[in-house]
Amino acid sequence: MEPDDPRIRALVTDVAGALRAELAAVAADIERVIVDAMPILEGDDAHALRAGIGDNVDAALHLLVEGSPSTAPTSAIADAQRFAQRGVPVAVLIRAYRVGQARFLDLCIDQLLRQSEGDHAEVQATRAMVAIASEYIDRVVEEVVTAYEESHDDWVRDRSAVLAMRIRAVLRGDAVDVAATERTLGYRFDRDHQALVLWVEDHEADAHVRIRQVVGAVTETLAGDRSALIVPQDESTMWAWLPLASSVTAGGELSVAVKSEPSVVVAAGEPLAGVDGFRRSHRQATSARAVALAAGPERAPITPFADVAAIAMLCADVESARAWVHETLGDLAVDSTRNEGLRETALVFLQTGGSYTATAEQLFLHRNTAQYRVRKAEEARSRPLREGRLDVELALLACRWLKGGVLQPAP
Repeated sequence: MEPDDPRIRALVTDVAGALRAELAAVAADIERVIVDAMPILEGDDAHALRAGIGDNVDAALHLLVEGSPSTAPTSAIADAQRFAQRGVPVAVLIRAYRVGQARFLDLCIDQLLRQSEGDHAEVQATRAMVAIASEYIDRVVEEVVTAYEESHDDWVRDRSAVLAMRIRAVLRGDAVDVAATERTLGYRFDRDHQALVLWVEDHEADAHVRIRQVVGAVTETLAGDRSALIVPQDESTMWAWLPLASSVTAGGELSVAVKSEPSVVVAAGEPLAGVDGFRRSHRQATSARAVALAAGPERAPITPFADVAAIAMLCADVESARAWVHETLGDLAVDSTRNEGLRETALVFLQTGGSYTATAEQLFLHRNTAQYRVRKAEEARSRPLREGRLDVELALLACRWLKGGVLQPAP
């Protein structure tokens, strides 16, 4: 009889209907068999499988009844992603599916036997063949996948080493074959590049995943089908270069991406063209990162080099910078909420050419309030803000970006 024979369809539908009526029990049975067969899956890993197993069983039973193909359930995809982030080998995931499939078929055959008459010789023979084939495939797939993973890991390590070597040669300014390097990296130099240094501080296993999500979100918006170049540096830090159209900066898009993944901290260079721009933008990004690290936990989520270029030079000697800031600003450099507001007003006042009106407009203050704050800032400094104006502005910028790195503790 063919699979579309009405009698076969009726039997299959009846079996699926009976199992669906006991879906929770069926899923629990399959989960137990999987965990018993695979001691490596215990605790959180076993618990994480539960939703995926139930949804997979439901999808399979629906397929038996409707006959229409189905996509993987969302929970099953989430399980796979979670296992990958926890470092569970893919062979374990595949074997879990093989064991689950064998148990599912066994339960289907049990139900079929309950609903049909006769000695069931054909059905029992089918059960035996399914069991033997499943055991064989289970064993062979595990060996084959393990061999694949070992070979793939070796290849990835070798390729990562080659990529890192080529990139460092470019960054050092070595004479390189540009065309050959582009082919190796899969990235072209004849465009504008904005370099990023991205990192997280929690050192969780999925750090690189979160960083790639941020880079991917920005690249998708700005670069279309052009891929960013991403290079891991350690378990929690990555370098990236965004391929940009001329005169485009990834400022707003980067802010949106980081807000969606707030654990990722970013230092950004300026968009610059060609091989030299590739190098210079990266140097800028690493300088901006030095500012972010010097700022400590209070740093901004994104540190653009354009905003901290002068401050970056101070990071070479933060202790000396702290002393200089104190000498320049006096008590205005003391770390307090009140002083923070005074410093911000003073900085805007200097940046707007000493205009109280422009300062008030930019900070959304009344003009008299802006004038009052400037006077209080000068009292804290014990000198007019315009005295040594360039030094004062640089010191105020250092306070804004380096925060506790250069501020004096409150008494």
